[in-house]
Amino acid sequence: MGLFSERIRFASAPVSWGVQDDPGPAWEQPYECILDEILSAGYTGTELGPYGYFPTDPKVLGESLKRRQMSMLSSFVPVPIADPLAKGKVIDQIRKVGALLSALGAKLLVLSDAQTPKRQQLAGRVPVDGRDSLNSEQWKRVGVLIGEVERVAAEFGLSLVFHPHVATYVETPTEVEHLFDSLASTHVGLCLDTGHCVYGGGDPAEEANKYRSLLRYVHIKDIDARVLGEARRKKLHFEQAVGAGIFSPIGGGCIDFGGFFRFLAGSQYSGWMVVEQDVIYGKTVVPPVESMRASLSYLKNLASNLESTNRPAAKQA
Repeated sequence: MGLFSERIRFASAPVSWGVQDDPGPAWEQPYECILDEILSAGYTGTELGPYGYFPTDPKVLGESLKRRQMSMLSSFVPVPIADPLAKGKVIDQIRKVGALLSALGAKLLVLSDAQTPKRQQLAGRVPVDGRDSLNSEQWKRVGVLIGEVERVAAEFGLSLVFHPHVATYVETPTEVEHLFDSLASTHVGLCLDTGHCVYGGGDPAEEANKYRSLLRYVHIKDIDARVLGEARRKKLHFEQAVGAGIFSPIGGGCIDFGGFFRFLAGSQYSGWMVVEQDVIYGKTVVPPVESMRASLSYLKNLASNLESTNRPAAKQA
């Protein structure tokens, strides 16, 4: 299937510019400026970001992407999967986002649980005994709902992947297991986010191996181990931890991307990787475009070095 570096492509997303799910000051940034900076940092693809930040007219947004020769890959869509009364709103949101993604030529929809105040307070510290997790009946209902979401996404030609996320009911490795047990009758894949994986108590390479048949999309984030330890000791909620810099520039944190890439290369992973650094708008020390540029350089060098070390030595004459 060719070299690992030839099988993967890198994208970024508005979240690295502080554009979060709810409208705020970060949304005042002109979207074309963010697209320009994503492109100038070396990326050829982007995610949609929260619905409503980029133009929702596919002709307008499509022309902006076409001028830059950029691909629209997907959209991260957080919904309250554990709320039995939310099904109607969930499906309406999927149809709305799905129609836009389909018109832009995207192939994936990235589903996640929505954050809750309770789980935000437990970020990175979810009890292992399960007392603050979903019960078996709730997991069954979650499986049914996500199965319905998958069917609706398919109407727009979109495959569904699920993104485990800190501050939600699918954060820890055990909760991820329960989720995919509930999805056994579906074709829902995994979007593995390296940063959220470590924050939630997992190891990216181990999780990638565990779900290797389901791994279809990757979000690349790094974690500052010192801030993570401090967040757990001080019981910081998720937004406080993000503001404290728990997500570092790629290569500046504790994640073993060498080991992670070795696994991906060995398992013949191919496709897009979305490089991100969750930040609070206005509180970044390094401008996002510089951070994203340095992160991409680090990852490309890593992939290149991985191949050079694995290349057979030339035979002696």
